[in-house]
Amino acid sequence: MSILVNKDTKVIVQGLTGKTGTFHTEQALGYYGTKMVGGVHPKKGGESWSSGVDGTALPIFTSVAEARERTGADATVIYVPPAGAADAIIEAIEAEVPFITCITEGIPVMDMVRVKARLDRSKSRLLGPNCPGILTPEECKIGIMPGSIFRKGSVGIVSRSGTLTYEAVFQTSNEGLGQTTAVGIGGDPVKGTEFIDVLEMFLADDATTSIIMIGEIGGSAEEDAAQFLKDEAKKGRSKPMAGFIAGRTAPKGRTMGHAGAVVSGGKGDAESKIAAMESAGIKVSPSPARLGKTLVEVLKG
Repeated sequence: MSILVNKDTKVIVQGLTGKTGTFHTEQALGYYGTKMVGGVHPKKGGESWSSGVDGTALPIFTSVAEARERTGADATVIYVPPAGAADAIIEAIEAEVPFITCITEGIPVMDMVRVKARLDRSKSRLLGPNCPGILTPEECKIGIMPGSIFRKGSVGIVSRSGTLTYEAVFQTSNEGLGQTTAVGIGGDPVKGTEFIDVLEMFLADDATTSIIMIGEIGGSAEEDAAQFLKDEAKKGRSKPMAGFIAGRTAPKGRTMGHAGAVVSGGKGDAESKIAAMESAGIKVSPSPARLGKTLVEVLKG
């Protein structure tokens, strides 16, 4: 099994005709036939987009609502520049697209506060923004993750860091474990899907027999996730887990990398996150280069 996306997921692209959208759509089409079914551009409705790789043609629609009605899409991926990305997300929410992935980095925080308010009373789930997307091996690739490093298997991966998502995937592939689904939730302070949401799905997925969770300094998402895992364990729901916290050497009060990775007032530091994760039974790797081996150690007991 997998979570959120599979071989039947139909995906439209907001921002398809741009350079970034074109490149990653071509990559998705080449990944086990991910079902990319159309694009959206308010000024290019009725035209078509053609892949420069294999000549695949996709229709362009004026709006997300039209695209969803005409294609039956149940997912959209957004490659729209920061100034227009929030409006693109809101358009997808208003069209009631079940699963929205926003790759865009640099969306103003207040724009995302506006998005979050709409999202919370909607039928949609948002992944991102500022995330690498989601990939279910040999089934569906949404976003910018390199498909070549994935192997179908048993590990569920959830991460705030894009680069370390790839590292965890690469290592679990090399260890012969493979993945069920890898989910990059993004590092921005205001986003859609959080650790707890993904962990809930992995715990419920029979094919996912172990989990890697990669956090970062800043905020309280990792501590919240640790408490969730402890509460679930009391109900008899738990799975072997390994993890890592990025940004251990970051000075307090300074943003490091992601907009959400800021430490202040003794909160959100690496030490408190590591302690919380360990208290929830997560084996925290001493380095990102040992994530795969750390998980293997956990599985061996």
